[in-house]
Amino acid sequence: MDKFDSMRAFAQVVESGGFAAAARQMGLSRSAVNKLVMNLEEALKVQLLQRTTRKVTPTATGLAFYERCIAILADVAEAELAVSNLQTKPQGQLRINAPMTFGTRHLAPLLAQFLRQYPDLHVELSLSDRFIDPIEEGFDVTLRIARPTSMANLIVQTLAPAPVILCAAPDYLRDRQPPQIPSDLADHPCLAYGHLATDNQWTLVGPDGEHKITISGPLCANNGEVLQAAAVQGLGIALLPRFIVQADLAAGRLQQVMPAYEAPKISICVLYPVNRHLSTKVQLLVDFLAEQIDTQA
Repeated sequence: MDKFDSMRAFAQVVESGGFAAAARQMGLSRSAVNKLVMNLEEALKVQLLQRTTRKVTPTATGLAFYERCIAILADVAEAELAVSNLQTKPQGQLRINAPMTFGTRHLAPLLAQFLRQYPDLHVELSLSDRFIDPIEEGFDVTLRIARPTSMANLIVQTLAPAPVILCAAPDYLRDRQPPQIPSDLADHPCLAYGHLATDNQWTLVGPDGEHKITISGPLCANNGEVLQAAAVQGLGIALLPRFIVQADLAAGRLQQVMPAYEAPKISICVLYPVNRHLSTKVQLLVDFLAEQIDTQA
């Protein structure tokens, strides 16, 4: 017995109010539908339907089972649709939002690779460091560098960690005593992200716990590449995601400062509206990014 076929037949009989109507809806004979339901009752060892010459109605047990059936069948249908969609050729437009530096340095080459795989897709990429509402602004997929948090009507998926570290130019560190503990930062010019009036405090976490340090310095900017360039020029100490400064660290243009201390952990996250989680193009992009960004992390 195919239990799903029997469940579908039973649910259709309940919804149609009889075997004949259910048979017409399913394109089967009345006897075939009746047999499917009888097989189900026999397997469950319960009576699901009360049959009379005038009508068919579910028993109390049958009604409870019907409610479970429709939920299970809906899940099966959703899974089948998802698998079917992934076999089709994705096409149409994908609207994506991402932070500026991450978008130019990391997402751009990945999107080029993705579009080579799916040439019928058209991507509209918007890069901005401001906090946006993906649903209100109509984005299919949004990437953020932040702490993963649940959000109403959005699926949030973590792709990879994004450690935020302290760094400075070697020349800067040679000219003065490098900081050893967080409180030493008060004696150093610091390059702040955001607006100095409100973002003049750094939070650092190390082996001795969490520290909140008030900073000051010659530059405050809302873009990581601006702060990176200033740090390379020796203007002070910056607190930046490692993915922004990794090439400079490897080339020796920057050095990590106080490696035992980092900002509170954040991650590269992808967000997309709940009602798009079965969209072929969205699912393909999310899976692609999860694989590629995790590989590069």
